Amino acid sequence: MATASVGFKSREEHRKQQELEEARKAGLAPAEMDEEGKEINPHIPQYMSSAPWYLNADKPSLKHQRKWKVDPNYTKSWYDRGAKTFQADKYRKGACENCGAMTHKTKLCTERPRKIGAKWTNKNIAPDEKIETFDLDYDGKRDRWNGYDTAKYAEVIKRYEARDEARRNFLKEQQLKKLEKKRNKKIDEEESSDADEEEEDALKHDEAKADESKQMDFSKVEKRVRTTGGGSTGTVRNLRIREDTAKYLLNLDVNSAYYDPKTRSMREDPLPNADPNEKFYAGDNQYRMSGEALEFKKLNIHALQLSEKGQEEVIMQAAPSQAELLFKKYKEAKEKLKKQIQETIMEKYGNAAASVEEIPKELLFGQSEREVEYDRCGRVIKGMELSVPKSKYEEDVYINNHTSVWGSWWKDQQWGYKCCQQTIKNSYCTGVAGIEAAEEAADLIRTNVERHAAASNDRSGPVEEKRFVTWGSDTPEDLVLDREKLAEALKKEDERKKEEKDERKRKYNVQWNDQVTPEQMEAYRMKRIHEDDPMKNLQALE
Repeated sequence: MATASVGFKSREEHRKQQELEEARKAGLAPAEMDEEGKEINPHIPQYMSSAPWYLNADKPSLKHQRKWKVDPNYTKSWYDRGAKTFQADKYRKGACENCGAMTHKTKLCTERPRKIGAKWTNKNIAPDEKIETFDLDYDGKRDRWNGYDTAKYAEVIKRYEARDEARRNFLKEQQLKKLEKKRNKKIDEEESSDADEEEEDALKHDEAKADESKQMDFSKVEKRVRTTGGGSTGTVRNLRIREDTAKYLLNLDVNSAYYDPKTRSMREDPLPNADPNEKFYAGDNQYRMSGEALEFKKLNIHALQLSEKGQEEVIMQAAPSQAELLFKKYKEAKEKLKKQIQETIMEKYGNAAASVEEIPKELLFGQSEREVEYDRCGRVIKGMELSVPKSKYEEDVYINNHTSVWGSWWKDQQWGYKCCQQTIKNSYCTGVAGIEAAEEAADLIRTNVERHAAASNDRSGPVEEKRFVTWGSDTPEDLVLDREKLAEALKKEDERKKEEKDERKRKYNVQWNDQVTPEQMEAYRMKRIHEDDPMKNLQALE
């Protein structure tokens, strides 16, 4: 609420003041009145309602928030240019020594300097000028049309009307002269009609040119440059075509493309469903991916890549010329390397395009009766059959005498060749003979497996389990090994190998036993490392 600038308040007074303010906000107490008898809104913040200390406000008021420095005498009148007030008969003391007027001094006199001033001649005393003072407000001081005489604009209109009338008269005279020349000449009616049309078009063109020049004169804006006011004299024209529709008026839907009024940009397409052949504006994004915008983007990417790789510290914003020069050198080196690679390939494999071969006449004078329809942009609408896309890999290339490609045959979870039914890639094709040989081998293996299974079922052996040699030897098949003795022999074989690895555990008195049991022989064969064994490295680790 509005309060006066008072001194120190005690805690009790401050509490009572707060309670009063809360009651006024709740409507339980009447609002505070200012010095003019008006109610003060109790919800006004204190930083707005409290008056500054230098105003010395004794009563609550909002006068400091109002415009209290108002000039009631402000008028729209202006200086009376060239008005005179009083003309003396003789020179007065303190007047201008040159002309004799009292309203200015000799230094400020605008009259031509006299040979002998009015102070000494007392003749041709100039009248006093009318001196006026106006207390203008902020807008009045900055009004560039303040004091302008609107009657002067009638002269401007009169001058332009006279110019337009002279132009119309001149065009009419030219047209009459041309019509007289036509009557004097005797030519054919068709030629005369053509000439009339051409001359009428020319006249219309001249009138359009005159209107255009008229508009250009009105749209011209003069600027002072390199003068006392600063700048140079130049002409600035507004190059915008006023007939063009603004981009934000193309689609008035609220949910359409967003228009940024600060940058005057609209990135998205305002009419995405319109025909692309008829719309002239498709958003600012179409210009970001065309023209010099792409080159600028490549330049920025090149500068960032140089900085990331640590080759050279290039900052595009700080040194644009350096970044552009490095990018230019990079492109030249890239083109040079590309040309060098191309020359190397041509030198190695030859250049079919450079070979001069005569083109067949069937291709030179060939014609087609196929009808193809295009749109305005050159795109095919109908009539052109789409070609089947080709793979980047070689197709239908047969190697090693094969008649089918790899992967044309599938059996037992394996791919192969259909022509010879082989599952080994890049193998030589054996044809039908290979298929027959493979079938015979499979039949033979199947027969051997069945015979072996039948033999094992018919054989009646002892109840004890037989343990044969792991890797095969001349040991008879009916040899029976004792499990306990074999386990003991394996344990001794492990100890013997440990002693061989660590000679410190080897004893001085070694007793040799030449008698070798079948279990010891089997343990030796089982623990021996075979060179052809694929698991020998694992056995060595164990």
